Amino acid sequence: MDAKRFNSAGIVVRAALLHNLGIKKTRRIRERKRPVKRPVAPVDEHLGKIVRLLTTYATVVVSGTKIGSEIGTSRSEVWRLVQELRALGVDIAGHPATGYQLKSMPDLLLAEVLAPLLQGTIFGNQIHHFFKIGSTNTAAMEAASAGAPEGSVFVAEQQTAGRGRGANQWYSARSAGIYCSVVLRPALPPSDVLVLTMAGGLAVQAAVNEIDPRIPVDLKWPNDLLIQGKKFCGILTEMNAEITRVRHVVAGFGINVNQASFPPELAPIATSLRMATGSEWSRVELCGALLKSLDSEYRNLVEKPDARSSILRRFQERSSSVRGCQVRVEENGGFEGITEGLDARGFLQVRTAQGLRTVLSGTVRTKETHALSH
Repeated sequence: MDAKRFNSAGIVVRAALLHNLGIKKTRRIRERKRPVKRPVAPVDEHLGKIVRLLTTYATVVVSGTKIGSEIGTSRSEVWRLVQELRALGVDIAGHPATGYQLKSMPDLLLAEVLAPLLQGTIFGNQIHHFFKIGSTNTAAMEAASAGAPEGSVFVAEQQTAGRGRGANQWYSARSAGIYCSVVLRPALPPSDVLVLTMAGGLAVQAAVNEIDPRIPVDLKWPNDLLIQGKKFCGILTEMNAEITRVRHVVAGFGINVNQASFPPELAPIATSLRMATGSEWSRVELCGALLKSLDSEYRNLVEKPDARSSILRRFQERSSSVRGCQVRVEENGGFEGITEGLDARGFLQVRTAQGLRTVLSGTVRTKETHALSH
């Protein structure tokens, strides 16, 4: 059977982009020469090298010439890259005539910064950092299909096409949140991927409370985390699977960390850790804590026979809406009822006037709130 890509809402279909064809070209007076193709490092790689170089020489001014020599590009290109870093929020002083210096240490999710925090986990050896990307989940799924090893991490400062569950987009403000996707290759049947999503939620909760145990993190089935009824984290799990086995899974995490505000359409339903606590958080510290906690949850799931029941039990204990909550489910025309916990597979059970129903997919709305998707 052909492999298919699924997320928690069903089959994912990716549309191809059309290219512009037949654009008329103007004639050149001089004879055109065929350009010599040279391998060019990705822009993100150059940006990362500049940040690392300026971090290494944090107490001195570094000339554009030296930077260009170190990263293998021209002095004028260094100026353009510095301008791009500034646009991304990196605080760099100076200009081409005087050289450059970091004014403050950036809270960037660079591989060299994260890797030491992840020693002993499966996530420390293949960390791919992007200053700007369409979607970390899309990049991770493509890499997984091409053979990327388990534990590969794709993390970005900004997403331009971040995706949530179903057709929802994820608001991905520059360098304010954690936008992180990981490649996993569990020896599990496709039916267990829902439990893996809930394990991811437990990992986020553990990471947040490791840093600040006072925050009342609430798990909302199947893939959201709330603070005082407002969403600060969503998890998007996608997989490539056959009928009986998973080929690979990508678990993507979008965490609102240091946003001070949200667009008007999201303000009533979204929050961030900064807004909840009144102080800024280290994204590096939180991302490291998340991946360490996820490593522990994942290893237990694939190695310990009782891990599934432990995940379901802890998820129900840490969710205010899994039991005894009036909800409306937007599935098969919609229905209302009171939640009665999770079944053995991790699906939500709702008691309706017609009897007990199992929620396999669809948006679940609590009576007091709107659907929490952004």
